[in-house]
Amino acid sequence: MAINLQKGQRENLDAPKFTIGLGWDTNSSSTGADFDLDASLFLLGDNKKLITDEHFVFYNNLVSPDGAVEHTGDNLTGDGDGDDEQVKVDLSKIDPKVAELCIVVTIHEAAARRQNFGQVRNSFIRIVDASTDQEILKYELEEDFSIETAVEFGRIYKREGKWKFEAVGVGMKGGLQDYVNKYQ
Repeated sequence: MAINLQKGQRENLDAPKFTIGLGWDTNSSSTGADFDLDASLFLLGDNKKLITDEHFVFYNNLVSPDGAVEHTGDNLTGDGDGDDEQVKVDLSKIDPKVAELCIVVTIHEAAARRQNFGQVRNSFIRIVDASTDQEILKYELEEDFSIETAVEFGRIYKREGKWKFEAVGVGMKGGLQDYVNKYQ
């Protein structure tokens, strides 16, 4: 049975191979434009910076250099139930320089489309064990992000040789480039 996390809660991540599922629903937009939310992962070193530019996994770079992180592709609409985007992770392959995986969801062209996370509901991140296909962790964002156009959903980090997941749920007014600037 999955552990439902609260913001700030941390749990051990014992499965070496898992899928990160990210989901959301959008409210009817008065802006006349469809929503396009994008999941991205930043593979960071101990200094909280990208190991290399190729360690930024997103819709234009689907696989990390070590093959440990694979984005399954961009969902342009978020329609339907379940995960809207997924990222497969194999910690047994991860570059030893990687100390953290930061998981971010941004709204594509949010400013131009006059969209924000206040118009998004039922947002969640979940971890599914690849060997059993069982959901082991889930965090549902409950905050109302009225001006934020990017949200760090969670992070996976290594402490004392063990991997852990932290439910973050922190929003930022800015886009994907702001996160790239933060972690480069």
